Amino acid sequence: MILPRTPGSLAFRLFLSAVVVTALVLLVVGVVLSSLYRAGAERAFDRRLDVYLKTIVGGIANSAVSAGAGLPDPQALTDPLFIFPFSGWYWQMARLDSADLVVRRSRSLPEGSLPTLESLGVEERPGGVREGYAPGPERQNLRLVERMLDLGQDGRYLITVAGDASEIEEEITNFNLALVGTFGVLGVAFLLIVLFQVRFGLKPLSRIQEALANVRSGKAERLEGDYPEEIAPLVSEVNALIDANKEIVERARTHVGNLAHALKTPLSVLLNEAGNREDPLAVRVRDQAEVMRDQVGHHLERARMAARVSVVASVCDVAPIVTGLARTMEKIHRTKDLAIDVVVGDEDIRFRGERHDLEEMIGNLIDNACKWAAARVEVSVVMETRGAGDRSYFRVTIDDDGPGLSPGKRAEVRRRGRRLDESKPGSGLGLSIVHELAALYGGRFEMNTAPLGGLRTELVLPAV
Repeated sequence: MILPRTPGSLAFRLFLSAVVVTALVLLVVGVVLSSLYRAGAERAFDRRLDVYLKTIVGGIANSAVSAGAGLPDPQALTDPLFIFPFSGWYWQMARLDSADLVVRRSRSLPEGSLPTLESLGVEERPGGVREGYAPGPERQNLRLVERMLDLGQDGRYLITVAGDASEIEEEITNFNLALVGTFGVLGVAFLLIVLFQVRFGLKPLSRIQEALANVRSGKAERLEGDYPEEIAPLVSEVNALIDANKEIVERARTHVGNLAHALKTPLSVLLNEAGNREDPLAVRVRDQAEVMRDQVGHHLERARMAARVSVVASVCDVAPIVTGLARTMEKIHRTKDLAIDVVVGDEDIRFRGERHDLEEMIGNLIDNACKWAAARVEVSVVMETRGAGDRSYFRVTIDDDGPGLSPGKRAEVRRRGRRLDESKPGSGLGLSIVHELAALYGGRFEMNTAPLGGLRTELVLPAV
C-alpha cells in the first residue's frame, strides 16, 4: 500500500498539495465567515442600541421642551443596565442650542461623559446616525450609536447610547472557537478522504512494483494483469523491454558458443602440431597456445556469466548447495583427513541467480580452503541486513587453519591466472572468477584473517 513517506514520492506530493489547498480554503472561508458573523453581531447589537435611542428621541419629542428649558428625563428607559454604575451601558443627551451646554446622563455614568463619534471622525450615515467604537469609563470598549435631533424652535439635541462591546467580542470569540473546531474536524476528515484517494489511486503503481520484483526474483517473466489506461502503456513498454533484453541475451549466448567452437579448433591444431617436440619453436608454440586457451576459456566463461546475470529468472536454495559441496570436498581431499563444519543460520535462504554460478563460487572457495587447510575448514551461511534499495543479502564465510595470506598477497591472488604456489593444482582462475561473478550479481568478495589462523573468504550475494 502506498503511503506518503518520502518528499520525492507521488503520494507525498499529492497529499502535501491537498493539505496546502485544504488549509488555504479553510482559512479563507473561516476568515470570511468570521467577518460576516462579526458584521451580523454588530448589526444586531446596533439594532438593540437603536431601540434605546429611539426611546430617548420619542421622549424628547413628546416633552416639547422650549428653548432655554431643561432636558427631559427619559422615564421609558427603565432597564437596570442604565442604573448600575459603570455597567457598560450608558445614555447621554446634550442640548446644543442653549447658551450653556446642558448634558443629562444615565445613572450608570456617575462621572465624566461619553465621547462623540463626530469628534472621532466617524462618518454620518443616512438619517443622521453614526455608529462606531470608542473608549469609555473604566477602560471599557464601547459600541456607540449617536444621532443629531433637530426640533427647530424646540431645540437641537445630540443623543448617544452606548453598550459594552465585550458582549460582541465574547460572542465572536465563541463563534470563532466553534468555527475552528468544526473546520478542524472537517479538515481532518477531508485529509483522510484524500489519503484514501491517494492510496486507492496509486495502488496500480504498487502492483507494478510487486510485479517488477517478481520478474527480478525469477517468479515471473513479464508484467501480468489489468492496469488502468493511464499506466497500461508503461506496462506494455516494460514488457517490450524485458522481451528485447531476453532476445539480446540469447543472441549473446549464441555468439559466445559460436566463438568458443571457432577458437577451440585452431588452438587444438597448434597444440597437436607442437606435439611432444622439444625444439625451441615447438615449446614456444605449445606454451603460448596453452596461455591462449586459458585466456580464451576465462573470457568466454566471463561472457557466459554476464549473459546469465543480465536476466535473472531463477532462484535456488543455498543450504543444500553448501552442504553438498562440503561433503563433496571432503571426499576429494580425503587424503588430508579434513574436518569441514557447516553452519547454516537460516534454512530458507535462497540465492537470486543461477544455481551453477552459486556452486562455482562456493565450490571454488571451499576447494581453495581445503587445499591450504591443515586439518579444519569452517563454513557458515547467515542473512545480512537489508542493503541499498531494500534488497536482501546473505553472507557465506569460509575459514581455514592454513598459513593464510598477507594483505599484499590477497590483492595479488585476485588477478586472474595468478598462483602463489605452483605446487598446488589449479589454473589460478578460481578466485578471479569468484570475484567477477560476485560483482556481476551486485555482491562482494572479501578476504581477511580467519579466527582459526588461516584465510577467511567472505561472499555476500543477493537473496530472495
